[in-house]
Amino acid sequence: MKPRYENKCKVTCTDNDKTVTADVMSYNPKNMLMIILGESKIGMKWNGRSIYVGNALGMEFTSKGPEEIVTLKGRGYA
Repeated sequence: MKPRYENKCKVTCTDNDKTVTADVMSYNPKNMLMIILGESKIGMKWNGRSIYVGNALGMEFTSKGPEEIVTLKGRGYA
């Protein structure tokens, strides 16, 4: 079964340490994350150490990416 992910994720601005929730536009695990933050589209690349990093509007943003949605199937699960 193909994994599914939330359509929102937490994003932190490293310049001012503020964390907000952004909409996920596209996501490729351990490769790239594209988010919509306000009116801006921000592309983020996997840094190889468990976070995504992107720059926009003269600021740097980091994220751990969206949470995986786990659906249990089979005998004994609804």
